[in-house]
Order: sequence, then C-alpha cells, then structure tokens
Amino acid sequence: MDLRRLRYFVAVAEERSVAQAAVRLRMAQPPLSVQIRKLEAEVGTSLFRRGARGMELTAAGRALLSRAREALALAAEGFETARAVAAGRHGRLSVGYMFALAHAVLPRLVPELRRSLPKVDLEFIELSASTREARLLDHSVTVALCMPAIRHSEIEVSTIGKQRLMLAMPAGSQLARGAAVPVKKLQGRPLISLPWPAEDPATSVVTSLLRRHQVSMPVANRVETVHSALSLVLAGEGMAIVPACAQLGAPTGVVFRPFLDADDAMDVAVCWRRDSLNPLVRNFLKCAERVIRQV
Repeated sequence: MDLRRLRYFVAVAEERSVAQAAVRLRMAQPPLSVQIRKLEAEVGTSLFRRGARGMELTAAGRALLSRAREALALAAEGFETARAVAAGRHGRLSVGYMFALAHAVLPRLVPELRRSLPKVDLEFIELSASTREARLLDHSVTVALCMPAIRHSEIEVSTIGKQRLMLAMPAGSQLARGAAVPVKKLQGRPLISLPWPAEDPATSVVTSLLRRHQVSMPVANRVETVHSALSLVLAGEGMAIVPACAQLGAPTGVVFRPFLDADDAMDVAVCWRRDSLNPLVRNFLKCAERVIRQV
C-alpha cells in the first residue's frame, strides 16, 4: 500500500472535505479524488460516504483511519531514525582502548561521548597490543583508541595527540634522585619492554630513542601492557620506558622521570577499518580530539 495514499486518506478523513484536504495537501482536487478512489479499490470497499457534514467515514474507513495514522507515524519515525543514523546521532558504537590510555582519557572521553551522542549505545572494550588489530579487522570493535597507531593496509589512522616518553623505575633507584635522566645513564640496565610494532620492530619509538643515543638495554621481560610493565618495575626486574600518561594509576613505589636530553613521544591515534561506512566514527573522532587536547 502506498504511504502517499494513506496520507491523502487521513487528510480527507480529518478535513471531511476533498476540497479542504486538497488545500491542506497543496494539490488539485481532481487528482486527490482519483487517489481516494484507487485506495478504495485497493482495499476493496468504500471508505467514505457523503453526509450532511461532508465526507463521513464508513465503518471500514474508521477501522483504517487509526491504522493509517499509526503507519504514517511509524514511517516518519523510521525516516527520522535513518537520518539520525546517517548523521551519526543514533546507532551503536563499540570503542576499543589501550589500557595505557584508560586513566588519562576515559574519565573525560566517556562523558563527552554521552553528551555529544546521547542516543548512541556505547560499548567499551579493553585492547592489548596483540588483540587490537584483530578486534578491528573482525568487527569486534568499531573504532579503537591506540598508542602507538596501528599500521595495516585495511586500517585507517588519524593521529590526535602525543605522549612524551618517560622512564619508570623503583622509587629507590639512584636515577630517581634527579629531576631528569640522561639517556646515556640507561646503558646496560635491564629493560621491561612493551611490544614492538607488528610490521617492523625497528620502527619502535623506544628502539629509535636508544639507537640514536647509542645505548643498549638488555630486555629482561617483554610484556603486553603498561600495567604489567609497571608491576615488574615495582618488583625490581628492570626499568620501563613508557608514555607519560602511565603515571596515572601507577602503583605506589614506581616513580617517573623525563629524559634530560630527549623529548621523543608516542603517537596517540584513532584507528578504524578503512572500508567502514559507519558515520559514528567521524563523530567519535571529533570527541576524541577535543578530549586529547586536555590530556
């Protein structure tokens, strides 16, 4: 059944006049009369009869009127929902995030998303270095907040900020006595290492820092998350070179110092599938950019 004819039918029923309904619909009267007759033929019975007060509904017409109004209301709601989804104001968004960014970003990002996207269902999923790429590629998450960025031919990346590298060490370490640490002082000290980039270990920002200063640190342990790295630092297993945001939520007994002669930083990026058509990704990106500026 044509929704347009239902709209015509409701207008005639409410106006009790084809002429007045035509004015309301901004159309000529003859075509409107034709459409009402076609609707009656489609239903298989008369919907109106002429009475003393104009066009009056038959019993069949009264039965159709309530359903017609419901159908038009549902159609209007459906159109509006479709427009909202297309504009990124409605729908569902699964957000992945790296643990290292949790304390620094989520307390600001989540309220911003709730405020900017009030009709969007949000889900938050913690990612690790070994799972983040797979979770994006298999659609487990729609968008991921990563550090560093994922480098993959099927993943789009937008760098939205940077986190300066710092040295994490036990509070009792000799290097903790100064306000900053020369990179040369790391020579030969055990390193609690975070994962290298999957595509090329040599592109690691930590590897680049040490190589540039001709410093070698034997890897004592290689871990998946900053949280694990800081736990091993606290246990006395070595030192870790981590982004500055790792200070938030760090265990008592671990201290952080900037480097005296280096300002290397790790990129913070929003990543999503290159073939994604979800308009919520762009809205998420805008929210994340606003939040990262405050971190």
